[in-house]
Amino acid sequence: MSLLKTSTDYHSWLLNLKTRLRKVQLKAAQAVNRELLHFYWELGADIVEKQQNTTWGDGFLQQLSRDLMSEFPAIKGFSRRNLELIRQWYLFYQQYINSSNLADKEIAKQLVSQIESIPWGHNVAIVSKCKSHKEALYYIKNTLEYGWSRAVLIHQIESGLYQREGKAITNFDSTLPAPQSDLAKQTLKDPYVFDFLTLRNEHDERELENGLVAHVTSFLLELGAGFAYIGKQVPLQVGERDFFIDLLFYHTRLHCYVVVELKTTEFEPEHAGKINFYIKAVDEHYRKQGDEPTIGILLCKSKDKLVAEYALSDVNKPIGISEYQLTHVLPSSLKSSLPSVEEIEAELGSSL
Repeated sequence: MSLLKTSTDYHSWLLNLKTRLRKVQLKAAQAVNRELLHFYWELGADIVEKQQNTTWGDGFLQQLSRDLMSEFPAIKGFSRRNLELIRQWYLFYQQYINSSNLADKEIAKQLVSQIESIPWGHNVAIVSKCKSHKEALYYIKNTLEYGWSRAVLIHQIESGLYQREGKAITNFDSTLPAPQSDLAKQTLKDPYVFDFLTLRNEHDERELENGLVAHVTSFLLELGAGFAYIGKQVPLQVGERDFFIDLLFYHTRLHCYVVVELKTTEFEPEHAGKINFYIKAVDEHYRKQGDEPTIGILLCKSKDKLVAEYALSDVNKPIGISEYQLTHVLPSSLKSSLPSVEEIEAELGSSL
């Protein structure tokens, strides 16, 4: 047997080489993407200029597509449709630059640099689906910050993340210091969209909780960046009694525990008192030095905005109240034919 195959030093060095090579490959791919997008930007500007200042007619893009594909058959981005998208993409952001009076060329250059830093497929999705420049810039920023794939980006746009982020009713301004309260408010959204669940219209809290945990990856995506799942029905002993938190998370950016309580009914004022109690207990039992104050998120089927604001006005723990929505609900006609969670558990227990 070769000594190299058993050498720890060799394997360590080889692993380091592989890591370095992958980084080089990633940087090379990013550089290629940036250069291609830079070319697309200039091409978009040229197309707009030629269409405005020449009489080449409606067949211009089709002819350009044929000529470019003939010369560069290995490059897939020169179909007529893609040339139209390049023109649309360029005009979308050029309009923003012009309307915003971005006279400072450095500011305009920074904008174009951000646009060219994300893949073309991401750019097409943003320009095709966003209704305003402000919304588009929001998704560019988040794509760069969180490294969203194209599928995740499209999901976030179609679920209306831009319209929902920071919209929860909270008392964070009065219960958290300014920097923490601002970040915490942006972390929450309203409503939360659980389009990955299929539940009965009359589902209970147990079904909702089990569904969220069974699809925890999708649930974490909907919660947003920074949430780390700790557990469900997390026990807390207070005095001689045992209590159980529906869901417990730790937020790596807020540096705090997050208690999530589920209510499959309309929000009631007493719900705020219960989650306030749980937050206090988590602070006492789990919070360590360096952790920020625990916050609570109460997810309910519906809420009266004024009632929710009243309920939080005199609560001294940081709480946010949001609704949740299901997009896939089983017809009520099937309800009687479907076993309950308790019936399934009883059946499984009897078979052991």
